[in-house]
Amino acid sequence: MADKLHARQGDTLDGLLFRERGLVAAALPAVLAANPGLARLGPILPLGTAVVVPPAAIEATATRDVVSLWD
Repeated sequence: MADKLHARQGDTLDGLLFRERGLVAAALPAVLAANPGLARLGPILPLGTAVVVPPAAIEATATRDVVSLWD
């Protein structure tokens, strides 16, 4: 099921995705594919812009193991 987010004032797409869902740059292609015309809005999204986050974007986000230098 796709998730829908709304941009705040001054939001960039990657900033919105990271703040709301913890998604990184790997999720951007899937989000842009699910939102035709979103890239034409420019780097700063207009206030209230709806952004659909498909399940594929969440799967695209890779996780890495955390390494502690003091273990």
